Amino acid sequence: MKILYLHQYFATPESNAGTRSYEMAKRLVSKGHEVTFVTSSAFLSTSYKLNKGWNEIKIDEIKLHVLHLPYSNKDSYFKRMMKFVNFSIRASLKTLIIKSDVVFATSTPLTIAIPAVFYSKVKNIPMVFEIRDLWPELPVAIGAIKNPIIIKLAEWLEKFAYNNASHLIGLSPGMCDGIIRQGIDKSKVTLATNSCDTGLFDVDPLIGLKYIETNIKFVNNRKIITYTGTFGAINDVKYIVDLARAAKKYNYNLCFIAIGDGMQKNEIKKYADELGVLNDNLYILEPVSKYEIVRLLSAADLSLSLFGPIKEMWHNSANKLFDALASQTPIAINYGGWQKEFIEESKCGLVLPSLDFNLAAKKINDFIFNDELYQYAKKSCHDLSYNKYSRSIMADRLEYALIEAINDKTPI
Repeated sequence: MKILYLHQYFATPESNAGTRSYEMAKRLVSKGHEVTFVTSSAFLSTSYKLNKGWNEIKIDEIKLHVLHLPYSNKDSYFKRMMKFVNFSIRASLKTLIIKSDVVFATSTPLTIAIPAVFYSKVKNIPMVFEIRDLWPELPVAIGAIKNPIIIKLAEWLEKFAYNNASHLIGLSPGMCDGIIRQGIDKSKVTLATNSCDTGLFDVDPLIGLKYIETNIKFVNNRKIITYTGTFGAINDVKYIVDLARAAKKYNYNLCFIAIGDGMQKNEIKKYADELGVLNDNLYILEPVSKYEIVRLLSAADLSLSLFGPIKEMWHNSANKLFDALASQTPIAINYGGWQKEFIEESKCGLVLPSLDFNLAAKKINDFIFNDELYQYAKKSCHDLSYNKYSRSIMADRLEYALIEAINDKTPI
C-alpha cells in the first residue's frame, strides 16, 4: 500500500513526546508499504534544521512533509486551537501533491479530520481515522472549551470525521464504545491501544545503574518512583507533591522524580517548595528525549501515570503506562477505567486512591518493599508487554484496518 499518514505531532525517540506514529510507520515500512507523512515540527527534535514553511525529510525510509510550526504545551488553549486550524488548512493543500491508496489520520487534534476528508473526497480514496481522545467530550469536561458554538462545531466535526471514514480505530475499549455510540457499526471499529516498544525499553538493568551514577546522584540508594509526562491541567501532577510529603512519614528511602513540561510546572514546583519536599525527596527536572526516559525507567522501581478526577480521562491510553510495562517497571495510577481493571487483574502494579495521600504512600511503601509482590509485578509487566500490548500486535491491527478500508471504499 501507499499510505498517506496525517498526524500533526509526529515525533521520534529523540523527542520528548509520544512516538506511536513513528513506531507504527516503521513497522508498516518493514512490511513493504510506502508511508508518507504530512505533519508539523511541533515535536520533532531540534537536530532537524528546518526552514520556514514546508520541508521534506526522510527518517528510517519514512517520507515526511513537515510544516515548520512551533508549539508548546505551555501555549494557551486559544493559541493551540489557532495552530490546529492553521495546520489543517495548509495540510489540506499540501496533501494534493501526494499519491496514495489510503489516507490514515490520527487525532488529536480533531481538526486533522479536515485535510483527511478533503483528500479522501478529492482523490476518491478511503480514509481511516484514529481517535486518541474522545473529542469534544474531554476538552469540555476539563473546561478547555466553554463556548457553546465551538462545542457544537466540535461535535459536528466529530460526526463528520466518523461518517466519512471507511474504518475507525480507538485506542481504548472506552473510545471504541464512544465511537459505536455515535451510530457506527462495530465491525468498522478496531481496538489498537497504545503499546509497548520492548525493543527500545527492555534493556540491561546496568544501563539504569549507570544512569543513576551519572545523572541522578541525589537518589542516594533510595527507591525511585518516577513520573514522565506533561504538567498539564488534566494530569494532576500536583498529586506527586502531596504523595512525596505523605511518603516522608513512612520511609525517607522513597525518592520521587518528575520529568516533563507544561502549563502548570512552575506552579507545581512552587507548591513542592512550600511543602518542603522539593529537592528533598521530590525532584522536578527538565524534559528529556525518549532515549533518556529509557535509561530512567530502567533505573526506576515504580512509574506513575496520573490524571485528575475527570471520568472522561479514564478512556485514555497513556503512553507512559505502556512505556513502563515495556521496561518491566511496575506501574501505579490514581484513576479508574480500563487501565485500572487490567492492573488489578494482572497485578502488574498499583491503583492508588486519588485523595488519600497517606494511604497511597503506604501502599507504595508496602508494595516496593514486599519482594514477592514486587517480583510478581515485574513478571506480569513482561508478559503484558510482549504478549498482549506489544507494538507489533497493534501494528498488525492497524495494517488490517487499512487493508479493509481499501477493499471496502464505502464511507461509514
